[in-house]
Amino acid sequence: MPGDLTAGIHDLSLATAHYVLTHETLAAQNGSNVGKYHRGIGQYAMSVPAADEDVVTMAADAAAPIIARHGADRIRTVVFATETSVDQSKAAGVYVHSLLGLPSAARVVELKQACYSGTAALQFAVGLVHRDPSQQVLVIASDVSRYELGSPGEATQGAAAVAMLVGADPALVRIEEPSGVFTADIMDFWRPNYLTTALVDGRESISAYLQAVEGAWKDYTERGGRAVDEFSAFCYHQPFTKMAHKAHRHLLQHCGQPSGEAEITGGIGHTTAYNAEIGNSYTASMYVGLAALLDRADDLGDRAIGFLSYGSGSVAEFFSGTVVPGYRAHLRSDAHRAAIGRRQEIDYATYRELHERSFPVDGGDHPTPEETTGPYRLVGLSGHKRIYASR
Repeated sequence: MPGDLTAGIHDLSLATAHYVLTHETLAAQNGSNVGKYHRGIGQYAMSVPAADEDVVTMAADAAAPIIARHGADRIRTVVFATETSVDQSKAAGVYVHSLLGLPSAARVVELKQACYSGTAALQFAVGLVHRDPSQQVLVIASDVSRYELGSPGEATQGAAAVAMLVGADPALVRIEEPSGVFTADIMDFWRPNYLTTALVDGRESISAYLQAVEGAWKDYTERGGRAVDEFSAFCYHQPFTKMAHKAHRHLLQHCGQPSGEAEITGGIGHTTAYNAEIGNSYTASMYVGLAALLDRADDLGDRAIGFLSYGSGSVAEFFSGTVVPGYRAHLRSDAHRAAIGRRQEIDYATYRELHERSFPVDGGDHPTPEETTGPYRLVGLSGHKRIYASR
């Protein structure tokens, strides 16, 4: 294996759900000042899946353009990262593998660790490419965040998928060594198997996130990583966009750097644009931020980006990537903006109905209403089996 081999993100594609609930609508329903959402947490709208959408349909929607552009002959592995899986045993990626017609000579696995596992998937993929540079890995992060109606977390909900093709000599971002990692046993956010909505301790979660920023950065620098002022931009996990502001300010202060609004905006400003309209997409969140950065920023060719991936419970990783010169020719900026822009706005009653919807557990035939205009849909449940189809 040549010593100068580079591996990283060769292509990136974003998908989201069919519906959107604005925070104006949410504020009107619960009697809040909308500024609580717009300024307080930095959110303006949330993607809401249709009855016939889930993490599988969004994942296939995100990955299909990558397969159309590059083919699938070199894809030997599919890694699906999610914390809202549809089955306790079968990897959601197997359904995607089938919908996209990928080769049978491929391994498919699912990874879980709250919002962090998309980064674990990316790093595993980079390792596979270094072992065999002739192969490519399809990494998919797809999630739907759900909290109890009326709970503090409700306004942060969202849904999205990001698919990334990882390979040698990437066209978008070269992933660098070293990587800084951090783990601590903290109950800041979790979802027991018997619950359909997550539990969260908001104050504890913010504290745990900031502790993880310090821990991951410490490990990164001790392993010879870049200095903080070498980065042109930073992508953070965004449970809500103002958390990225808090995290970046904390990192800058920890490193003894200026941390005013100008420095915060300069470091992360472009990365929050899509998340502010989509909401929290858990494993996909940081990579939605990367998509927004690449789509919106001035030319970043040969510039370094810092990544801080956080998953409650908690696991974090800080790593760096260098943007490949000429990357703009490979972006899907128009498609990403179209995916966000074509969502159908719904009222609170419709959102509430979708939020509370669930399949019966009797093993009968339960078709879903045809709602999504996306390319893939969940047809229904029959004999405890999920059925998907292309539209």
